[in-house]
Amino acid sequence: MAGTICVIMWVLFITNTVWTRSVRQVYEVHDSEDWTIHDFECPMECFCPPSFPTALYCENRGLKEIPAIPSRIWYLYLQNNLIETIPEKPFENATQLRWINLNKNKITNYGIEKGALSQLKKLLFLFLEDNELEEVPSPLPRSLEQLQLARNKVSRIPQGTFSNLENLTLLDLQNNKLVDNAFQRDTFKGLKNLMQLNMAKNALKNMPPRLPANTMQLFLDNNSIEGIPENYFNVIPKVAFLRLNHNKLSDAGLPSRGFDVSSILDLQLSHNQLTKVPRISAHLQHLHLDHNKIKSVNVSVICPSPSTLPAERDFFSYGPHLRYLRLDGNEIKPPIPMALMTCFRLLQAVII
Repeated sequence: MAGTICVIMWVLFITNTVWTRSVRQVYEVHDSEDWTIHDFECPMECFCPPSFPTALYCENRGLKEIPAIPSRIWYLYLQNNLIETIPEKPFENATQLRWINLNKNKITNYGIEKGALSQLKKLLFLFLEDNELEEVPSPLPRSLEQLQLARNKVSRIPQGTFSNLENLTLLDLQNNKLVDNAFQRDTFKGLKNLMQLNMAKNALKNMPPRLPANTMQLFLDNNSIEGIPENYFNVIPKVAFLRLNHNKLSDAGLPSRGFDVSSILDLQLSHNQLTKVPRISAHLQHLHLDHNKIKSVNVSVICPSPSTLPAERDFFSYGPHLRYLRLDGNEIKPPIPMALMTCFRLLQAVII
């Protein structure tokens, strides 16, 4: 039980790591004694809560333009409006901005004035979901840690877009129109600290090339990916959470080692075209293989060989770590092979 709790806490820690540093920086203490009377001005279109003087709430107001942002503002909420452009002028005094939410507007790439965003030298979070963007906006401030671009029309990533974003830890491009030729070998060059990359719900047929080495969470669900190149995971040796649900993966499209990658802890391959359970690492903890075309489970193939385990060690500590296995929606019929339970002694749930 204690081991399970430790695992859960570790997973939660990893999942939230991309937020940790930013949250500390965003919620620093503000010294209001340094402000002048002009710092407390509030645009008439917005709401400035007295108890939260560094926040400006302008959401859900039918705005077509961004109002002038006071210099004291750190958090700017402009979601759910009719804004089409991001000019430089409203931000000329907003040198302290850390957080901008522009979700659910009508912003296009042509509407973003060059320099309007890159001048915000302290910006950490930028939300531009549900707009009309057709390419990843550029240039962006070097300070940026999270870029949220889900549900746009992004089909292009101009060369050099990410070259200066060394602090970016999370990039969300899910539900766009990305295809394979949107990527060059150096597309992600510069993203030295990227940890989470979400490109689910696009139109990819191949795995994206040359991902950042520190990537830990890779989400590629709901594409049309047919195969994974040999040694693909060598470039991302820290990947721990890999989601490839709802693709077109077949047995022939997998690397010879399958997913025998020691860093992977959570592997999701639901709704593909697999007929066999692929090879996995002894470190894997969660495996989702539901809704494929698997007819049987060959334990001798998927069970990590005992010869790879340290001699004279406790099997429960050094044996396979698999705890959750989902196989429903295949052509497998009960009962569960006893050899499966013998190999994976830490299994807590098997769904067939």
